[in-house]
Amino acid sequence: MNRFKGGRGKSEQSGKKHENRPNKKGPKKGSDTQDLMRLNKYIANSGICSRREADQNIALGLVTVNGKVVTEMGFKVKRTDEVKFDGRRINPEPLTYVLLNKPKGFATTTAEGKGRTVMDLVANATNAKIKPIGRLGRNSLGLLLFTNDDKVVQKFTNSKTGVARLFHVELDKNLKHEHLIAIKEGFKIEDKLITVEDISYVQGEAKNQIGIKIKNTGNSILRTIFDHFNYNIVKIDCVAIGHLTKKDLPRGHWKHLTKQEVNTLKML
Repeated sequence: MNRFKGGRGKSEQSGKKHENRPNKKGPKKGSDTQDLMRLNKYIANSGICSRREADQNIALGLVTVNGKVVTEMGFKVKRTDEVKFDGRRINPEPLTYVLLNKPKGFATTTAEGKGRTVMDLVANATNAKIKPIGRLGRNSLGLLLFTNDDKVVQKFTNSKTGVARLFHVELDKNLKHEHLIAIKEGFKIEDKLITVEDISYVQGEAKNQIGIKIKNTGNSILRTIFDHFNYNIVKIDCVAIGHLTKKDLPRGHWKHLTKQEVNTLKML
């Protein structure tokens, strides 16, 4: 990573329009019956099989709803019910992957009452119940991935096989070479070993501009690292998540991952 380039270059906006306005159309209010769905449709929507095949599998007792086997044809479930097919929980929504180039001033949370959040920025992206993977501080910038794919979430949150993220960090002063080497080789804070995937100076920039790659899902570890060596962080910008970059993705905009990008992400 010794040829790391900062994320300050101009990006060309792709032909695809990126919407980032909050969706004004919320879910319809009414009785619970509006949220009910036939079990065979629920299974078919998950991509496992067709409705006819779903009926056959239901009859065979391969489907449970909230822990109980259901064999009744025409049985209806809520989207919030726990439906399992052959022991594995399924989701009636299509698997969705949205990449956001986060601006400052938005909290990474799905909770209400937190002011402006990243969920406001992706409100128009999909009707699927996507959530952000990991966190970026309210004043941090850069890439944030949203999905409803539990397997991808597990991949990111696994401490051993997590997906690396590359950050462009600006410090309040130049990073001494001996400190850069210490960070690269790993060091201890209160007997806990702190390691990173890689770290280097940003090519062509002052030595307070640092490229650092980590697998942690949050970015608080960055402040822990630089605080230990008495540096203050001025700016944090996530410029890459695995193979995903900010190319053609202006600040504050989002895009759906292509099929190839999703496949590559799952192979990381």
